[in-house]
Amino acid sequence: MPSRPLTRLAGVLLGLGLALPAAGQWTTPGWEQEAELPSLTSAGSRAAAGEEYRLGRAWLRQFRARAPQWQDPIARDYVEALVARLAPHSGLGGSDLIVTLVDSHRLNAFAVPGGVIGVNAGLFAFAAREAELASVLAHELGHLAQRHYARGQARAEQTQVPAMAAMLAGMLIAAAGGGDAGIGVAMGSQAAFIQDQLAYSRRYEQEADRLGLQVMAEAGYDPEAMASMFRAMQRLTSLQGGTPPEFLLTHPLTESRISDTASRAAQLEAKPRREDLQYHLVRARALLSIHARDPQQSLTRQAQDAPPAAARRYLEALVAAERGETTTALRRLDALAREFPDLSLLPASAAEVALDAGRIDDAIQRSRRQLRLVPGHVPTQLVLGEALLQRDPDEAWRVLRELAERRPEDPGVFTLLAEAAGRSGREAWGHLARAEHQQLTGRITEAIRQLGVARRVAERDGDAAATARIDQRYQAFLGYRETLEEFQ
Repeated sequence: MPSRPLTRLAGVLLGLGLALPAAGQWTTPGWEQEAELPSLTSAGSRAAAGEEYRLGRAWLRQFRARAPQWQDPIARDYVEALVARLAPHSGLGGSDLIVTLVDSHRLNAFAVPGGVIGVNAGLFAFAAREAELASVLAHELGHLAQRHYARGQARAEQTQVPAMAAMLAGMLIAAAGGGDAGIGVAMGSQAAFIQDQLAYSRRYEQEADRLGLQVMAEAGYDPEAMASMFRAMQRLTSLQGGTPPEFLLTHPLTESRISDTASRAAQLEAKPRREDLQYHLVRARALLSIHARDPQQSLTRQAQDAPPAAARRYLEALVAAERGETTTALRRLDALAREFPDLSLLPASAAEVALDAGRIDDAIQRSRRQLRLVPGHVPTQLVLGEALLQRDPDEAWRVLRELAERRPEDPGVFTLLAEAAGRSGREAWGHLARAEHQQLTGRITEAIRQLGVARRVAERDGDAAATARIDQRYQAFLGYRETLEEFQ
């Protein structure tokens, strides 16, 4: 579906996967010794994680400014739920993880400090089953849980954070289209401290694989899907004349690694969950995003993997919507929603289609009905907030402000909140929301300037609450700017 809240940013993603955690959230799995995984619960580890978190979240802001974002709240909601299902089994339960989706057809996923997990739309296209997608995410969670980057830097403890900043800066150069130059900065910064390894050592890959397999089994996914995914990547490398997909640039794949993964998967007792139709529906959205210029191609690509009939019908409905056949699209989506009443994705999709077609009242009605059934459903709440901008800006403000409190790192929410504030006569709050969007997308200088405007307006209007909030955020913004300067 088209991206509505935010304009897609230009840039090219090169997914160099770093593996670092959110601050101070480590637990030790009971099977740690059997899997030959190290314990990471020392006070020193937790202290270092705080710095990783600070740098990683700053990196995410810069990344949003330089790499094309896949603006799909429905797809992001699904990935967030999948990560939340997997994370507790990795030892990351309770961690402040954040998902970012990348508008790229390339096969890739990555993890960086601060608990940031990135997923390309192309990963959905490559993974024909949910368990295959879960295997990649479980592997990335394994890197996060084992704190591989920080461990690799242990021999240079005094310079760990500068090295990390250099590595992340290299990733930003690559994301902006710097290609080999970005790789050189990233790898050069590591080589200065760890001369015997590149992005991930084979040992770290093995640890992430083993932990990922355990995570999959405990979360109810077939662990053999990881070996299956590796074999598919190997075949893709051969088909591309020996050029590996992006994921393998930083996750080297060998025959012994595939064999080890397959052997360990066979030993695990797992009760695989039923194949989730929701995955196939989100995969349909990814295919449509990848083939946005020719939506019919998304149907052709989907048919190659014999999808469930419901997934095919869903994509047909979305393609009809892209062609302007709104009534047909809504009729098909409503029929699917009646067949699968437990899938919130379906009525949310219909509300989105209605909004995109300019059927504002229908979008509001559909959104409200769905939120009565599933309170707090983020994709539906976003549609409702945007639709209400056209009918009741005051209510739009209330809906979107509540959402912003729950999702303080979601730039799309603040884009809409700024609009709602402006239309409802809350000028100072509108400038503040705009500043939040700017700092979340790496434009900290503009954000601080916008806060200054917000404060002047708040003082003029005698809005003490807004003034207090602006002053509080000003101090936080100064801290963000200081951290962002480490990437300059």
